[in-house]
Amino acid sequence: MISREEAVQLLEENVKAENMQKHCYASEAVMRAIADRLGRNEDEWGIAGLLHDIDVEVTNADPKTHGPYAEKLLKGKVTDEVIDAIVMHNEMATGKERTNEFQHALAAGETITGLITATTLVYPDKKIASVKPKSITKRMKQKAFAASVKRENIMECEKIGIPLNEFAALSLDAMKKIDATLGL
Repeated sequence: MISREEAVQLLEENVKAENMQKHCYASEAVMRAIADRLGRNEDEWGIAGLLHDIDVEVTNADPKTHGPYAEKLLKGKVTDEVIDAIVMHNEMATGKERTNEFQHALAAGETITGLITATTLVYPDKKIASVKPKSITKRMKQKAFAASVKRENIMECEKIGIPLNEFAALSLDAMKKIDATLGL
């Protein structure tokens, strides 16, 4: 398993868009928090969050290839479990449904970062420190708000035993800890 520093270097070599890098850092923070909550390996889960979109630019985010292409970039660098979770975070590419805790956690964790970021950006000060968990759960119900955020992916938090209210708070707190990195 590569170190976090090596993973960051790999991310920055493959993902040039600043906002996409920020999304990956947010996903890492959320995945570490989920791992801590569930008693799983924080480094492994964090690396999965950090590298889940490693192939997004080379695949042009094509739903048919995004995810599976990452396996080519990561084979031999991370565990098979990390690769599996990354491949399955985009279930459209595989035609299979997510079946295990790690897969559900990554799908939910990386997706909620978009909803949290969008919520932050509608606040007058645009600061994540101002956002409350209740705002996140309220926005979940507003289908037109951040319409591209797949609410059903976020709801997979319940498949790993974390109720939505708790998941929103856990994810928001994780992202608040890296607000300078996120520019929020």
